[in-house]
Amino acid sequence: MVTTIQLNDNVKKVLNRMKNGKETYESVVLNLIKFSQSHKRQENELLIEGCKEMSKDLIKISEGWDSTLMDGINKDKTW
Repeated sequence: MVTTIQLNDNVKKVLNRMKNGKETYESVVLNLIKFSQSHKRQENELLIEGCKEMSKDLIKISEGWDSTLMDGINKDKTW
């Protein structure tokens, strides 16, 4: 099934500039969709990697505080 969509003249001009030779508008739109999906995946991977690095740093910081919190406290005593 083919669907017709309405585009503003400015949008059509941008799509025309993005076309290579006799490339169809559908092909241009599909390439934009693929690019967008790829960009989102890369962005998510970078965010996940950044969170992993931050959590490593936070663990190091909390481990540093763990030793200072017990200074002068009898470890055998239950609180």
